[in-house]
Amino acid sequence: MSYCRSEGKDGKDKIIFATAEDHATESTVKLPEPEEAPGLILPNGEINWNCPCLGGMATGPCGVEFREAFSCFHVSEADPKGSDCIEAFASMQECMLKYPEIYDKKSEGRDGDDEEEDPMDKLAAESSASKTQNSDEKPAQQDAKKD
Repeated sequence: MSYCRSEGKDGKDKIIFATAEDHATESTVKLPEPEEAPGLILPNGEINWNCPCLGGMATGPCGVEFREAFSCFHVSEADPKGSDCIEAFASMQECMLKYPEIYDKKSEGRDGDDEEEDPMDKLAAESSASKTQNSDEKPAQQDAKKD
């Protein structure tokens, strides 16, 4: 036998018992249809930072950097898309390197040898290349790095 409390006369609780017969009949309660969960982009065009598809990235130790980089990419009108966000992605990657136990690819079952190039690696490489070109290094040193 089970019971639940409900508000009775004079604002006091009363106990309602459910019998085996009550459980034997089909319920007549009609629940509303579940609402479709919003995806990554909300109907108003904003980013849904609570989307489970982000895997907690927006709230992790590098959440601020992730949100800045992702927001930049989302609104980017550059060609190719996001190419104006390299600094934000580089900042995010620098932060992630401080937390390898959280952001290490291998800890997620990825071995880093995927045939498809990781876009984060590509952005970081482009950022590093632009920093190297802007430095005061001698051309011989730059050539040695290319090898």
